[in-house]
Amino acid sequence: MSNTEALMTRRTDAVANGVATRGIYAARAENAELWDVDGKRFIDFAAGIAVNNTGHRHPKVMAAVAEQAEAFTHTCFHVAPYEGYVSLAERLNAATPGDFSKKTMMVTTGAEAVENAVKMARAYTGRSGVIAFSGAFHGRTLMGMALCGKVNPYKKAFGAMPPEVLHAPFPNAFHGVSVEQSLAVLDNMLKSSIDPERVAAMIIEPVQGEGGFNIAPPEFLKAIRAICDEHGIVLIADEVQAGIARTGKMFAFDHAGVAADLVTMAKGLAGGFPLSAVTGRAEIVDAAPAGGIGGTYAGNPLAVAASHAVLDVIDEEKLCDRATEIGEKINARLTDIAARQGMEAIGDVRGLGAMVAFELVTDRETNAPDAALTMAIVAEAEKRGLIILPCGTRGNAVRLLPPLTVPADQLDEALDILEASIEASINAKGA
Repeated sequence: MSNTEALMTRRTDAVANGVATRGIYAARAENAELWDVDGKRFIDFAAGIAVNNTGHRHPKVMAAVAEQAEAFTHTCFHVAPYEGYVSLAERLNAATPGDFSKKTMMVTTGAEAVENAVKMARAYTGRSGVIAFSGAFHGRTLMGMALCGKVNPYKKAFGAMPPEVLHAPFPNAFHGVSVEQSLAVLDNMLKSSIDPERVAAMIIEPVQGEGGFNIAPPEFLKAIRAICDEHGIVLIADEVQAGIARTGKMFAFDHAGVAADLVTMAKGLAGGFPLSAVTGRAEIVDAAPAGGIGGTYAGNPLAVAASHAVLDVIDEEKLCDRATEIGEKINARLTDIAARQGMEAIGDVRGLGAMVAFELVTDRETNAPDAALTMAIVAEAEKRGLIILPCGTRGNAVRLLPPLTVPADQLDEALDILEASIEASINAKGA
């Protein structure tokens, strides 16, 4: 029995079944590479689900954490605050879109950031309703589940969701949902389903993560900004997966030239250490009463130190520019593959910066989903030494999230593996 097989058995016996896992048991990792417990090498195009934007164990991140560990590892910011938290808040206030006074609070996970953003919006407006979008993913907490626009597995079997959470359609040209159609439904909702004077917030991912890397058109983000302004609704940008240089801008909303009232961020913020934040208009962030937001581990000193190093690395290594370069190379290769004879199963290639996906279909006339082929490609790539992830509400998209620090030769190697995996899986299906 291999080390991997032994750990699979132990995992089955000891870990909750609802915690879904892959079959790769990590032993060590460095930048864009990961080795499992049996010594097999992988190129990591998952990056901990867009967490390791600066790669595994970036030297500057590790040095910053080691230095902080020599001072203290935990005090609880509520009990004995520290300068690192304050200075990171100042940096995030300056980095997020919008020319207005801002403040920041920190927690540990993306779901916590979303929960606190909703709490702030409700406290500020005195309203309770929230509008989200189809295909959205905003976390696995109770409010997070309610906001999600994907039932299985995030809502399935968990009973009633919190009330006054509604979903409008996210525009998706590939599936025939135009910006105009989405806005028409949203307008109708505000006339027939919920009084806009009861809506505290509207929350949207500029690039949907779990939903399939669907990109919100700039004109759509501008339109919902106008709707929120008209009705006094707080606009929340969920940048948990798309933020922190992933799309070629520090935040994906920057591509549209739109500033949200509140921005939630996590994942890439601290280079693998658990940290999330809500940054936004000072008057909205300050609406929560003292003690109403925060948490025991919120803004952990080690994670805060890591985040300072991440922001430094993004600037020093020009990772926004690098994300654009990586994305262009991946898009070009996938577009070339999709154009070849026999590759009609690739219905769509899309992405923003180094956040790229391709959608698998049974045919290009109907764009009917091919989830089985999607999982076959993911499994074949894993066999060949490349870690990639599925996504999409129909389970038929493959997402690519390489570290923004991936060396050029490893990027080429990964794309060669991906191409071979796609060809092998499509050929096997047709055999």
